Amino acid sequence: MLRKMGEAVARVARKVNETVESGSDTLDLAECKLVSFPIGIYKVLRNVTDQIHLITLANNELKSLTSKFMTTFCQLRELRLEGNFLHRLPNEVNTLQHLKAIDLSRNQFHDFPEQLTTLPALETINLEENEIVDVPVEKLAAMPALRSVNLRFNPLNAEVPSPITFL
Repeated sequence: MLRKMGEAVARVARKVNETVESGSDTLDLAECKLVSFPIGIYKVLRNVTDQIHLITLANNELKSLTSKFMTTFCQLRELRLEGNFLHRLPNEVNTLQHLKAIDLSRNQFHDFPEQLTTLPALETINLEENEIVDVPVEKLAAMPALRSVNLRFNPLNAEVPSPITFL
């Protein structure tokens, strides 16, 4: 078990270093068995956080993201969090003023993460395969850039227009 953890940590370190060394705008930590976003990464990335526009944390074991994560990477354009155990987002998600796309499919949201409705640049929200029953339709309709919301495979209320797509 410890060896596996060590391998996972080494893999994360390698991927973070690749991002720093190549000056990439992408941090890909998909399938790294992460239970939380490693605090050490903030230090390693502190000089390059401004250039990171895409973070992929897909298919990990994340139960939550911290406010520090949101405020550190506030220049993100895309955040891919599919296949985790997330059930809510921190309020600081509202600092992601440049975010265009967020993928929260295959998580454990019971409530629509309404903080997303405050993001001016957001174009695409994917919440497929969650446990969402109710959707803030008016707030979504008022979002200036929003083009699509994927809510397939959610136990939506009868009142929610389905499928909800603003294309």
